[in-house]
Amino acid sequence: MKTTPKIFVTIKRQLWFNKRLWNLLALVCLAFFSYLMLAIVAKYIPIGRENNFLLIKQTEVQSVPVYLFIFYIHVFSAGFALPAGFTQFNTRLLRNHPKVHRILGYIYVLSILVLAAPSGFFIGIFANGGMVAKTSFVTLSILWFVFTFKAIQAIKKKQYQSHKNYMIRSYALTLSALSLRMWKVIIVSLLHPAPMDTYVVISILGWIPNYIIAEYIISKNKPIKYA
Repeated sequence: MKTTPKIFVTIKRQLWFNKRLWNLLALVCLAFFSYLMLAIVAKYIPIGRENNFLLIKQTEVQSVPVYLFIFYIHVFSAGFALPAGFTQFNTRLLRNHPKVHRILGYIYVLSILVLAAPSGFFIGIFANGGMVAKTSFVTLSILWFVFTFKAIQAIKKKQYQSHKNYMIRSYALTLSALSLRMWKVIIVSLLHPAPMDTYVVISILGWIPNYIIAEYIISKNKPIKYA
């Protein structure tokens, strides 16, 4: 009877441990991202006209009748998109619970295509920071919609690699809700720029580095093989 060499047993155990560790880290990241997103959304509860960011958007709130309504659509729909999208990269969920994977995927896709991206486009038109910031935020919302739409098109055609790549791009832009605020804290703490200059800078840093990282990840990914 053949026995497995000890070195292979050790390697197998190490791989199993690493896999469990990555799964645990993924859950921690999901919990952390969800907490951050919920903390952002919680600042706008109860719904009001002067909550948090809206304090500096009173001109739009008072002069554009639908601004407040669309703003809150964006805030709450983005709150669903971030945790729902994160679960789409869990291979165990995909293999063991494909129905749950699909349900959460549709929640992610619909929250972006129907609510978050269109409302983000509208809000972007009124962004602080002049034409540069407006153009950047509008471009972000368009790409967010396109990547997400392309992802759902690809999976319907069973183009699994393309679906995964577009989901990575889409989720990278979803994370701009967090990275934008992170860059704002860093820039204000270190450089103390004028408020309008801050909006210009974070309108670019909030999502373009995310997109570059997404393309790097895609370039390093191994092709998906299906029987």
